[in-house]
Amino acid sequence: MRLRGCWWLVVALLAALPAQADERGDEAELTLNQRKLVTLRATLKGESPAERVEAAREALSAALAASGPDRVERQALPGDVPAVRLQANGITVLHLVPDDLGGTQAGSLLDAAALDAERRLKQALAEAREARDPRAWAVGLVFALLATGLALGLLWALAVLRRRLLRHAVRQLGAGEARAVRPWWQVSGEHAIALLRGLAGLAGWVVALVVLDVWASVVLRQFAATRVWGERAGDWLVSQLLALGGAALSAVPGLLTAVLIFLAARGVLRLAQGVLERVQRGELSIAGLDADTAGPTRRLVALVVWLFALAMAYPYLPGASTEAFKGVTVLAGLMVSLGASGVVGQLMAGLSLMYSRALRVGEYVRIGDVEGTVTALGMFATQLHTGLGEQVSLPNAVVFGQPVRNFSRLAQDGQFVLSTAVTIGYATPWRQVHALLMQAAQRTPGVLQQPAPYVVQTALSDFYVEYRLCAQASRTAPQRRAEAMSQLHANIQDVFNENGVQIMSPHYRADPAQPQVVPEGPWFAPESGPLVPPR
Repeated sequence: MRLRGCWWLVVALLAALPAQADERGDEAELTLNQRKLVTLRATLKGESPAERVEAAREALSAALAASGPDRVERQALPGDVPAVRLQANGITVLHLVPDDLGGTQAGSLLDAAALDAERRLKQALAEAREARDPRAWAVGLVFALLATGLALGLLWALAVLRRRLLRHAVRQLGAGEARAVRPWWQVSGEHAIALLRGLAGLAGWVVALVVLDVWASVVLRQFAATRVWGERAGDWLVSQLLALGGAALSAVPGLLTAVLIFLAARGVLRLAQGVLERVQRGELSIAGLDADTAGPTRRLVALVVWLFALAMAYPYLPGASTEAFKGVTVLAGLMVSLGASGVVGQLMAGLSLMYSRALRVGEYVRIGDVEGTVTALGMFATQLHTGLGEQVSLPNAVVFGQPVRNFSRLAQDGQFVLSTAVTIGYATPWRQVHALLMQAAQRTPGVLQQPAPYVVQTALSDFYVEYRLCAQASRTAPQRRAEAMSQLHANIQDVFNENGVQIMSPHYRADPAQPQVVPEGPWFAPESGPLVPPR
């Protein structure tokens, strides 16, 4: 029994220790009429800070119930532990001890804390009396209405001034635009008007915010019940402006360092681009670079230099060490890594095309089912102009994954290759077909005779032989290969019809009784006129 009783005593002591620690760590705040009086942290005579605050509130209620002017007294109590007693109208409100202040030097600050609590208590009692006075409410309401009217007048005057200034600026910029006079920063009148409107709107919102903050502070200060909020409203704007000014001043050295880093990067980039532009023009020779690869190399150098400069300047940017900035940076990196896989693939395909020299601007190529002249070889897409008035943009990944037929690479001086195929039956001597195709090539304007056109037999099919005519077009040929091919096809039909040779491209089951040719005669209706290939 003795052991069992000792066991329960030990359990009770262990359970009581955390409770005492919690009471020491608790704190309670005594307020009156929204105004903070003091913060209590010590446990006195078995009363926790919350219980002491509750007793102080009851004492304040009793003190406010008394008539006559309020009297606040502060008395120092002797003893081993220094203490200060605060009384209101002869009623003890609370006792302050060093443990209420916290810290190792709390005893030396007790008198100062008691004096501050006495001042706050006097002000809170006066405001509590004022909150019960109808006359004070009426006077405050009058001043609040006057402040509201003044604030509305200021906001109306601000709106009128903003409209007039914008109207005057629009007239001035419109007159300058009519005289073809542009400002020194080379901004058009329309863009300058949009910029002015944005700046005027921003300035208007800032001034309106200041006016509203001052109005709220003045109106709330007129009533005892909301005076604390009015004081906080005024202090908030001042604290925000001071914090903003301090942050701006502290960020100046870092911004100057970042600007110097970017200026140095710009200088290095200009030097590198100057060298690469000379290589692109053929004025300078560097191992591994030529006119075709100098352009993409210049873009890569610019990307690397700016990324390196941003990485060096990042620690000096304002707010770079804050958690918010780090979170935004991580989020941006995650978004780029998740959504830029296709973009990176297109970029790598474009760089591969540029450095492999598979295409050049001005060459006539065939990529898949698209045939035309290369007009732009970008980092993400390749643009072709077809001979049918179309511009086709192909993603570089598509171009990189398909065979490319280049009709200009083996030709010289801006020429391109013309090649077409016809199928002729076995009954026609192949030497005659060769001669007819050569005759058609000679009739086509712009087809070079040197190097001379030639004909090859590419297939011996079931019903016919496939002949392919290969030639090169000179500078006098039409600029679009489709037009030159149209002229060549027209001449091939004319020559074969004149000589009674049937083109066997359509499939058939048996030889017809008569050759399928157009007899010599009127090959176009008189009312429609001859068919002239477009120039």
